[in-house]
This record gives sequence, structure tokens and C-alpha cells, in this order.
Amino acid sequence: MALRGAVAAACNVGGRQRNTSLLSIPHYLGFKFNRLPSHPLHRFTAFPMHQPALRCPIRAVSEATANPVTPKKEVGEEPPPNWKIKMLYDGDCPLCMREVNMLRERNERYGTIKFVDISSDDYSPEENQGLDYKTVMGRIHAILSDGTVVTDVDAFRRLYEQVGLGWVYAITKYEPIATVADAIYGVWAKYRLQITGRPSLEEVLEARKKNKGEVCNDKNTCKIRA
Repeated sequence: MALRGAVAAACNVGGRQRNTSLLSIPHYLGFKFNRLPSHPLHRFTAFPMHQPALRCPIRAVSEATANPVTPKKEVGEEPPPNWKIKMLYDGDCPLCMREVNMLRERNERYGTIKFVDISSDDYSPEENQGLDYKTVMGRIHAILSDGTVVTDVDAFRRLYEQVGLGWVYAITKYEPIATVADAIYGVWAKYRLQITGRPSLEEVLEARKKNKGEVCNDKNTCKIRA
């Protein structure tokens, strides 16, 4: 503790003031003893080898511990060429992104999942079996390479199977576990926006319309400005 306090004190002053307590630090912690030829008794005096660099690593470690970086969604990721299932996910959902990032990391080895962020301005229902933003926001959707759409726990089970984690949801293949699991997920899907501190789906949809600059004509059809 005394050693840590001495080093921290030196870092707080940015290396501009010399701290006498540092002279007692052993040489294996980054200090060496230089002999002064001009001194008549040839005594030894301790000098720090890299004094200005002390504050950087210590402060970096401290900040990394106190403020861990939250994983963020990736933008413009390249889909694997031979994907077997497409995951439609809400990139604005913090809890959802934890699972997406885990699957994405596993997928680096398997290359079987294509990730599609429905919150992106580039999301196209036409390229995803006609599934619009509102529909996909209601519950998890996945699309198999043959065009089959799967939802709810079945979607999670198939996604996990593609990255070697099929055992996690294996029990949900059987009744009555399958029905119970879907019911529990249904409750989560219904209230996930409120649980994660976000506005209601209606408010989210309205905000997206404004952000995209939608203009409606008298026939109640909307066109998006280019």
C-alpha cells in the first residue's frame, strides 16, 4: 500500500515534481543506481529510468477497471458467404446486444450466422422475407438459408445450434417445456422496451418516421425523402 501511494502521488503531479519517497523503490520496479564520477566519495544516487511514463500505465489500468467498455454493435459488418441462418436483431437494445455479441464472437469460428440489424437505416424488409421493422421488434425472428422464418425460442435454439451451443436450448424441443419457454419469452418480448428503459414501440415508430423524414399525402401513403 505504501508503494502504491508513493507511485500514485508521483502520477498526480504529472511527473513534474520529484517525490523523494520514490528513491526507496527497488531497482526491479524500473529504477537503477547511477554512479556519480564527480563525487569524491563515489556514492550512489537513485534515479528513475522512465519517470515521465509512470502516470500513463497506472492511470490506464485504474480507468479500465473503474470504467469497463460496453460492447457496441458493429456497423457495416460483412456477412459470411455460406451462412445458414440470418438473425434479425435490435441494435438499439442493450440487453439484446450482449447476446448478439456473444453469438457474433462464436460465429467467427463457424461462419454460419448472418447478422442483420433492424434498427439500421439500411434495413430492407424486401431482403428479409417481407418482415418490417414493427413486426420484428415484437419478437425475435430468424430466417433460414432456404427462406423459412422461425421465431421465439425456436429461433434462439437454431441460432445456438449453429455455433456449437445447441445443448443450451435442447430441452425446449420437447413438450410441455417448449410451450412454457415460449410463454416466458413472450412476456419478455412484450415488455423488453420498458425493462430496458426505452419508450414504447409506438413512440419508437413515430421517432423513426420523423428521423427518416416521412411525408404523407392525402391518400395516407407515405414516401421517404431521398
